[in-house]
Amino acid sequence: MIQSIEQYLSQLKKELSGSDRATMQDALSDTEEHLRTALSTAIQATPNISEAEALESIIETYGIPEEVATAYKEIEFLTPPTFTRPGYRQMEPVAQAESAEHTPPDNRPFYARFFGVFADPRAWGALLYLLFSLGTGILYFTWATTGISISLGFLVLIIGLPFAGLFLLSVRGIALIEGRIVEALLGIRMPRRPLFYRKTMGWWQSFKTMVSDRHTWLSLVYMILQLPLGIIYFTVSITLIAISLFGIALPILQLGFDLPVSYVNGVSYYLVNWMLPVAVIAGILLATVTMHLSRYLGRLHGIMAKTLLVRV
Repeated sequence: MIQSIEQYLSQLKKELSGSDRATMQDALSDTEEHLRTALSTAIQATPNISEAEALESIIETYGIPEEVATAYKEIEFLTPPTFTRPGYRQMEPVAQAESAEHTPPDNRPFYARFFGVFADPRAWGALLYLLFSLGTGILYFTWATTGISISLGFLVLIIGLPFAGLFLLSVRGIALIEGRIVEALLGIRMPRRPLFYRKTMGWWQSFKTMVSDRHTWLSLVYMILQLPLGIIYFTVSITLIAISLFGIALPILQLGFDLPVSYVNGVSYYLVNWMLPVAVIAGILLATVTMHLSRYLGRLHGIMAKTLLVRV
């Protein structure tokens, strides 16, 4: 018989072994919140009942760890992340572990795989994320550095610890929001609910829990890294997009609007007419390579996000 909530959670984690880490985090958090709330209500309603007896009754209604794990795997099977690989829903729940992060084998001809990237929603989602990452990077980096500086400066004051606690709590909230963005645009399964903490804990215990939890500091590291990564992502994406579009539009710009390829020291330079089709082909190829690169960078960033922002 399960004697404590900790023992139940340990067994549930074992039953979920092999499942997606984000799914495990959501399942453990949901289960702990339900069990602790139900246990507190049961003890208040029947003061003479022991914790083990109350927990046994709750588990009979909620389900044993094996049943709960199976239910979460079925839910995961029915609600895969956006932009997951084709055939995700046709897989068995157990086989879906970490499947969103892996690309399935593609037996199409090379040209179909190369140019088919334009029909891949994962590539467009990744490109959109790379373009937005500069803005989110500025916000995250500014908030992180400002919060750290003010928290350290306030430590000598009585409001220092409460302010630091609120700042660390905000870091967890931002990590959850970023996870939802990553899942929506990159198709990487991320936590869909905040971590559970007992409401009965005092502020000092809550503060110590956040400080001692490596998830807090890894989330802070992610926020700081997002700015340099965002600069790289945005610069590379915009540069490649601009060059490819310029090559594709060059015949129209040169023949239709008499715009030169370059203008140096008062001299206009034009491509010879036979080079214009070459410029268009080069622009199309560069645009295709840009989409492949965006999808690849999105996959790498999703792996980093999952490593730093998932607690389990």
